[in-house]
Amino acid sequence: MARKGIQWLRVEWKMRIRKRKAASLPILAMTNLALASWETIAHRTMMMAQNKCSPAEYQRMVNEKATAAMQTGMKLISSGGRASMSSLMAPWLSKATANAKRLRRKR
Repeated sequence: MARKGIQWLRVEWKMRIRKRKAASLPILAMTNLALASWETIAHRTMMMAQNKCSPAEYQRMVNEKATAAMQTGMKLISSGGRASMSSLMAPWLSKATANAKRLRRKR
């Protein structure tokens, strides 16, 4: 009887260890992308509402998305459709975090 109890504790302990698995890189990258995007959108929306958004900022918005889409497409094509999610999201993440940082200093 005691032996079954010990074996049950071992099984339960192993299950607990598996549940504490670290988050994968794409999930963290997506979370960082979402947070940086929300911050950038909030800053730019405020600039537009206050009529402080320059034509250069509007042009930057369009160019960044076009560049990131092109880089993602090229990565996908060059890898034959086998690129990792992290590498496909990298251009978007780098632009979003750079914008958030730049607009944070601009306030």
